[in-house]
Amino acid sequence: MVLYHRGAAIQPSSIRCGNTYVARVCILKEDGESTSLGNLGQFASQHCAYAFAVDCAAAYVDGLPLPRCPFNIPQ
Repeated sequence: MVLYHRGAAIQPSSIRCGNTYVARVCILKEDGESTSLGNLGQFASQHCAYAFAVDCAAAYVDGLPLPRCPFNIPQ
């Protein structure tokens, strides 16, 4: 699903990785610049991962610091 925030197209996603879900997001700004924020963190539910990806994208577009992931799993 593509969402729009301040003219930027945001495509959040969550993928399953073992017993967790990884949040990811791609952003296309009005000027045509495309950005992928990569893996943003791991979550227990798909819904939480997706919501976190949306929050990170909105912060990025607004020029704010990205929110911190609730926890990190060492790789």
